[in-house]
Amino acid sequence: MTDIRKDRAALFRNLQSPDTQSQFWARVADDVDWTVYGTHPLAGTYRNKQEFRDATFGRLSGVLVGGVRLELQHLFIDGDTTIVELRSTSTTAEGAAFANTYCWVCRFEGETIVEVRAYLDSLMVAYTILRNEK
Repeated sequence: MTDIRKDRAALFRNLQSPDTQSQFWARVADDVDWTVYGTHPLAGTYRNKQEFRDATFGRLSGVLVGGVRLELQHLFIDGDTTIVELRSTSTTAEGAAFANTYCWVCRFEGETIVEVRAYLDSLMVAYTILRNEK
């Protein structure tokens, strides 16, 4: 049996670089239910992986040098739920650190993420998009 903690940690570490993020996305259901909480331009409920990626990672890639880079900070597992705390290591187009923090509550079915509730610094996202989006 696979060590679930090692597997999940490796999965979320794929978010550290755009070069390895496809390995993360391969384990997200096409019809994922992903809610981003807050009052910022990326907030909303997305009903599929492509919609979520376009509206969030895609949009942020336009204002962050080298795209979205997330570093795993903490990992908590209870049954089919995995909670991850992530920290952005990205830089804005203006050259400022995009030092955002995230908490994702992820529900898995087997090895696939089927639902996510995401929490982040709304003001930082809004400020970065307003100042850097063209």
